[in-house]
Amino acid sequence: MATPKIFSMPFATIYAAYVNKVTRKHRSEAELIQVISWLTGYQPATLQAQIDDDVSVATFFEQMPQLNANAHLITGKVCGVQVETVADPLMRQIRYLDKLVDELAQGRPLAKILRQ
Repeated sequence: MATPKIFSMPFATIYAAYVNKVTRKHRSEAELIQVISWLTGYQPATLQAQIDDDVSVATFFEQMPQLNANAHLITGKVCGVQVETVADPLMRQIRYLDKLVDELAQGRPLAKILRQ
């Protein structure tokens, strides 16, 4: 089976799309950074370094400090796919992030997005 194209895409490209999505919906880039940091364990400076280094999406997730222990609480559909049923661990992590960004763009309170 072929490797999904998203694995080799630059994370900076995905990040720019996320910023565009959330700012169009009147949310801030700072909130997006907080959501990404919560999920991946990246601090804002190390997150920016990953973006500046133009790493692939696969590398971004492989090098993340630690997936949040509450990531398993992220449920629902992204692009018609039930997030919690995705078999490939890397694709599941990508879908987790997609779901969190969707929730942010939809105006959900940050405390609920961060599963607090």
